[in-house]
Amino acid sequence: MKEANLRRGRCLIITDPNVAAHYESSLVQSLQDAGWEPKVHVVDAGEASKSYAPLHAIYDDALSWGIDRKTPILALGGGVVGDLAGYAAATLLRGVPLVQIPTTLIAQVDSAIGGKTGINHEAGKNLIGAFHQPAFVCADLSTLFTLPPREWSSGLAETVKHALIADADLFGLLEARGEALLTRDADFLARMVPRAAAVKCRIVSQDELEHGVRAWLNFGHTFGHAIERVAGYGTFTHGEAVALGMRAALHLSHRLQPKLPFERLDALVRHIPVTGDLAAYDTDDLLAAMYSDKKVDAGALRLILLRNLGDAYVARDVATSLIRDAWTFIQQL
Repeated sequence: MKEANLRRGRCLIITDPNVAAHYESSLVQSLQDAGWEPKVHVVDAGEASKSYAPLHAIYDDALSWGIDRKTPILALGGGVVGDLAGYAAATLLRGVPLVQIPTTLIAQVDSAIGGKTGINHEAGKNLIGAFHQPAFVCADLSTLFTLPPREWSSGLAETVKHALIADADLFGLLEARGEALLTRDADFLARMVPRAAAVKCRIVSQDELEHGVRAWLNFGHTFGHAIERVAGYGTFTHGEAVALGMRAALHLSHRLQPKLPFERLDALVRHIPVTGDLAAYDTDDLLAAMYSDKKVDAGALRLILLRNLGDAYVARDVATSLIRDAWTFIQQL
């Protein structure tokens, strides 16, 4: 906190009950020992908290407590808490400092980095939001050992995504691990997490507001967000939806770039377990949901695809028949 030039005094911690049970008391004690006056606001765990009512409850708590524009908000938790607390920080008093303390793999390698904040809307995921860079990000790898298996594998999806779009060496590191990716080895985490996070940092530093290469980070997400919307948020975890979305995007990429080593790339994504049956949902509904995504530009769907491993690009005007084939591919898995 000191290194980020934050004024010592009050700070508002946003977390959920699951994370609070592990880390609230130790974080509060550490802050108090350092001369801070922390207040804790707990939101329900799960994607449903990325909505208006929990956001306004934060506003009410923060404003009634008497925060000012130098009162930092600390997001202690995974992607939901980070997005929600980040948007509250972006909009309270036209912007207060934000500190991200990610406790999940998906947050440590992806969502806590880069300044994207927001909540969901009935029309789609993350459609209400703002760019608001954190003052700093504090990621403790030891928190990853308390994650339930489904949350761990969900985070692997974003890690694999970073390898596919921009880091062939990271892909090789993950590929060599194979099925052991589902186990958590401290030495391996110390290699994997910083490298995956570095991909996000490198891309964001080139394109903070997503006018160019930052769009690559959406690989698999246009398909994935459609899955989340049609199935209902929380039916599939975000990472599970992205894993399926990446397999669809790889299938589509291979149709357009036949030299892409599809089997090799798809084999790594297959190591990520997915709970749920996508075949239960109508393909037309999934296709329609894609056009509610933020990546639609002037009515045209923008898809992030691969020319090769580590070589992503933005594709426009892809034939609907090919997109439908990609949906059919993952619905038959």
